[in-house]
Amino acid sequence: MTAATRRRSTRDRCAVSAVFLTLGLVLGTWAAHLPAVKHATHASSSAMGSTLLVLGAGALLGMQVSGALVLRFGSRRVAVAGAVALAFALVPPLMFSTWLAVTVAALALGLAVGVTEVGMNAAAVEVERAYQRPIMASFHGVFSIGSVVGALLAAAAFAGGVSVHLAVLAMASLALIVCGAAAMGLLHTTTPADTPPAPAAPQDPERPLPRQRWRTTMLGVLAFLLLLTEGSAMDWSSLHSQQHLGATSSAGAVALASFVSAMTVGRFTIDRVAARMGPVSVLRWGSVIAVCGLIVVTQAPQLPLSCCGWALLGMGLSGCVPQVFTATGNLPGASAKALSRVVGVGYLAVLAGPAIVGWLADTVGLNTALVLPLAAMAICACAAGTVAPRRPV
Repeated sequence: MTAATRRRSTRDRCAVSAVFLTLGLVLGTWAAHLPAVKHATHASSSAMGSTLLVLGAGALLGMQVSGALVLRFGSRRVAVAGAVALAFALVPPLMFSTWLAVTVAALALGLAVGVTEVGMNAAAVEVERAYQRPIMASFHGVFSIGSVVGALLAAAAFAGGVSVHLAVLAMASLALIVCGAAAMGLLHTTTPADTPPAPAAPQDPERPLPRQRWRTTMLGVLAFLLLLTEGSAMDWSSLHSQQHLGATSSAGAVALASFVSAMTVGRFTIDRVAARMGPVSVLRWGSVIAVCGLIVVTQAPQLPLSCCGWALLGMGLSGCVPQVFTATGNLPGASAKALSRVVGVGYLAVLAGPAIVGWLADTVGLNTALVLPLAAMAICACAAGTVAPRRPV
């Protein structure tokens, strides 16, 4: 890699990271303001649940639309356009005072989320390809930081008595500034890496079309299982500590913090591991570590040990999803539509997984219900070979 190519790749990496940061800022702000939205609209918990469901449906639709947009315009333009739409779409649902208006605005926000998700992950695959070494996990680490920063800034605004309207406008402005930085890096020129790959010939003797579809399906299954586990940990770790171990609300929050912190740290370190061990080992051993973490969580008699289990789960999970997204983006003849399907299936798991665990918890108890994500990670360990890169001819 020449010095000029290295500088361009670094610039592209920073620009794509800015898009990931924007998404994190917006979603962190949205999540932190949900109680205020509920209060302002006088909505019930079930009504707010419907709003979140509409946002999720919008995101799934946006992901499918984004696949076609990336094929036509390139991932860079779609990623930047989606991030700008995110900044503008954040404002209306947090400004309106009626449930119906908030829900309609949440649909628009969901569409922007879906378009950005696929665009930025497709762009990240291209930048990673140019780097010729794993860097995907670091992008997701930047997203995690953005989510935390968004939530903390919202908390600071609440503590300082800043009005919701002013705080939201300030955050949208910050997101637009970050988008501007991303646009300067990604839209300066169209590079060969931004050109969508040509579809593979149906008669490709090395990897026939039916096998290609089968591998894409398996990658979608892996994304579903991994993000089911992640969503379950995000939504149930605190309550599990309270119900199963008798922890207080504040102590239960430590369990969630243990998981999130370990995952964030892992995302910034796992790329070097992947470069040395390969994606299959990262997924396999990460899944094994996650299984061990869940075993510790379900068997721990005290909160400190349980928190260690949640941290193990976060560390094990941290590098798994990036390997799946990278494998999808690098399939021979892969298109953005394949990536949009895998990302969409994974996002569906984030929505459905915690609900499934909740339904099981009503029947067998929350501690026993965590066997579901444990089994999901065991399956991922067995199917880790799916993310193996294509062998050269």
